[in-house]
Amino acid sequence: MRYSKILGTGGYLPEKILTNNDLEKIVDTTDEWIITRTGIHQRHIAAEDENAVTMADRAGRVALDVAGLKPTDIDMIIVSSTTPYMVFPSTACLLQERYGIAGCAAFDLNATACAGFMYGFSIADQFIRTGAINHALVIGSEVMSRVVDWDDRSTCVLFGDGAGAVVLGPSSEPGVLSTHLHADGTHKDVLYLPLGNNKTPNLESVKMMGNQLFKLAVNILGDLFDETLEKNNLQKSDVDWLIPHQANIRIIQAMAKKLEMSLDHVAITLDKQANTSSASIPLALDEAIRDGRVQRGQLLLMEGFGGGLAWGSALVRY
Repeated sequence: MRYSKILGTGGYLPEKILTNNDLEKIVDTTDEWIITRTGIHQRHIAAEDENAVTMADRAGRVALDVAGLKPTDIDMIIVSSTTPYMVFPSTACLLQERYGIAGCAAFDLNATACAGFMYGFSIADQFIRTGAINHALVIGSEVMSRVVDWDDRSTCVLFGDGAGAVVLGPSSEPGVLSTHLHADGTHKDVLYLPLGNNKTPNLESVKMMGNQLFKLAVNILGDLFDETLEKNNLQKSDVDWLIPHQANIRIIQAMAKKLEMSLDHVAITLDKQANTSSASIPLALDEAIRDGRVQRGQLLLMEGFGGGLAWGSALVRY
């Protein structure tokens, strides 16, 4: 049997930090209101000369270095971004040019929003398992600060910018045990980002029905956890770490409760980074690995949930 496994991770966060106290000066909100409802204390904001490509570049190079690989070792680049630098060429192709590795497959995922990294992770896993490729670079890179309405306190406080990357490679031992992807377009109006109109296409700002999204996320992710564990004949107690999408602390707490897991075994970056959409899972994973909490051999459950609605999970023996 041929499997895929995580060889390296990397992350990048812009230098500028916007705190809740800073937000109090530009929108009708308070630090207490934001923390109570979201768990967020601050977020990183990209500089004018930064974009999805430049941040993906930084995160990807770190992941490659950790994996002990060169860009020329990569057979496939997958970038998830709802905030790409261009519609086309894709962020992945622009990144490929920066790495000087013309010829390998490179493409973007954007329709799955916050779940995009899980979709890209699953795709890379399938290609490696079949032997079609050996090494894949999967990145989530988002500049959410440019697609929020800074006059809307219900959404602008939620998001931040950043990029996270994972290098996957082949293994004779199980690394990625299984991945699970789903979507339901009937909930398309719960979370979306309009493009404008056909004559003057232009990204508008994120629209969200917060209360409805929260209820859907808790129920859907709960079922997703059951599906993932049942597929692998495992119990909740077998999972060492939950690496969740960083949308809202209440959702994360509900997911930890579902797994009967202490928050000490949940990788949480929401307080410092806010919701970085498809970058949040690889950023949380990278931080937990780098500070020594996540160790080789441990069982990780990653999950993402976002616009579409789309959601996905991966069970990984790190």
